[in-house]
Amino acid sequence: MSVSARNVAVLGATGSIGTSALDVIARHPQRLRASVLAAGSNVAALVELCRQHRPDHAVIADSRGLQALADGLRDAGLKTQPHSGDDALDALVSGDACDTVVAAIVGAAGLPSTLAAARAGKRILLANKESLVLAGELLMQAAQEGGATIVPVDSEHNAIFQCLPDAHAHQGLRRILLTASGGPFRGRARAELTQVTPEQAVAHPKWSMGPKISVDSATLMNKGLEVIEAHHLFGVDGDRIQVLVHPQSLVHSLVEFVDGSTIAQLGLPDMRTALAVGFSWPERIESGVAGLDLLAHGRLDFEPPDLQAFPCLRLAFEALAAGGTAPAVLNAANEVAVSAFLQRRIGFLAIPALVEDTLAALPSTPATSLAALREADAQARHHAGQAVATGAAGARA
Repeated sequence: MSVSARNVAVLGATGSIGTSALDVIARHPQRLRASVLAAGSNVAALVELCRQHRPDHAVIADSRGLQALADGLRDAGLKTQPHSGDDALDALVSGDACDTVVAAIVGAAGLPSTLAAARAGKRILLANKESLVLAGELLMQAAQEGGATIVPVDSEHNAIFQCLPDAHAHQGLRRILLTASGGPFRGRARAELTQVTPEQAVAHPKWSMGPKISVDSATLMNKGLEVIEAHHLFGVDGDRIQVLVHPQSLVHSLVEFVDGSTIAQLGLPDMRTALAVGFSWPERIESGVAGLDLLAHGRLDFEPPDLQAFPCLRLAFEALAAGGTAPAVLNAANEVAVSAFLQRRIGFLAIPALVEDTLAALPSTPATSLAALREADAQARHHAGQAVATGAAGARA
């Protein structure tokens, strides 16, 4: 794009991905502009971002913060218009306020706005895993019908996106190899994980992420969700997706072709690279990330994941194979379990136990509509929440 600047809506602007996206945007004032900033409940942080980036619109998800947002914007002397709630956000991402959307709202809460952007034909830098896990078929169909472009900004899927530039590459694809750092507990046996604390689980060795996604990385559920995402994004069945633990986090993923070739994308572990790809593809722009000095980093190691110690990855493959509402149940139960763990209500090993119990209790049904998926999501949250409250299904593990 070289004529006019992209107007970008950054959803989840106060989170780690939103912060990285705004950093890249600020480096390219001639071609990128933050026109909409959206956050959950942190009004002060949102107002400060509006001071820095001067968007046309600011949205706070919690309507109770609307007056404080309006006051903060007025006191800052900004012309930014304040909004609150899902309906306002959906209207902004659907309309003329933006042509590009960074979808980085954490959890199932990010699905409505992502779907709205897809139906409106926007370029979507997709960082919200749950949109694909919960409703992958619906989202990809909406994107196709609306003429939207989805560029994944998870480092792994962004790597695959870069390695599969055209339809011919897809036709010759044998399998996808997703890399995983292994998280902070790589190499530990299952018995060594019984006393893990939330502080230990969120201390990721390579990436700077929010608490929920950091715990998902520690359990390998994050990689399981990425397997489901890859299935939808690239049209590849689960039996053609493999996970490799790669502790250096320099090879972000690989694709293997039928002729024996394997192509990998490498780079330093910094989300700004993937975001820059999303903003400019098929062009390349500066991201603020240095190049990779392989001599300085030395060896690259790969090993299989330990599904005994980290069963969440196995559960994700099983949910993908079951299809229908199973991935939505997996995702919802995991969100409840991770939240309970971060609140110290359950132990670390209770996370996969609760997810497995919920999947067993709620067999998959056809995912024919968003309403059916939301119902499965609600049932899974209720079941897992009850298990946490009563200490059932290994919740005290």
